[in-house]
Amino acid sequence: MTAVNDILLRARERAAQLGLPYSGAVTPAEAHALTQALPNARIVDVRTAAEWQFVGVVPGAELIEWKRFPDMALNPDFLGQLQTRIDRQSVVLFLCRSGARSHDAAILAASHGYAEAYNILEGFEGDKDGAQHRNTVNGWKAADLPWVQG
Repeated sequence: MTAVNDILLRARERAAQLGLPYSGAVTPAEAHALTQALPNARIVDVRTAAEWQFVGVVPGAELIEWKRFPDMALNPDFLGQLQTRIDRQSVVLFLCRSGARSHDAAILAASHGYAEAYNILEGFEGDKDGAQHRNTVNGWKAADLPWVQG
């Protein structure tokens, strides 16, 4: 449990340093470690259905679109879907492509009673490399963490 406490402490320190209005920010490897160690830790993937299908997903992640493809309009049902599927007492780890939509989802969750809301930094695909490709610099896939094709 010491490793879990260390991860959560680092995540909270990042939140303080970055002025985040939610519990903290974790790396993909830290997020994976939390889901393995804590039975109440849940990953919520907020990418679009098209991304889940064509790019891949984390096994066991809850899939709730933050924005809907193809117009990328905000999902007006996001909060209701989150509240139906994820208990407010859970450690909730939000994931998107690169960490931006998941940041917004963590803000919303924290403002609606999710006391342990975290953003997964770098996201599923991570930043672009010099050739403008993702999945090589950082992120869930580049860290070689479990994922499956959608």
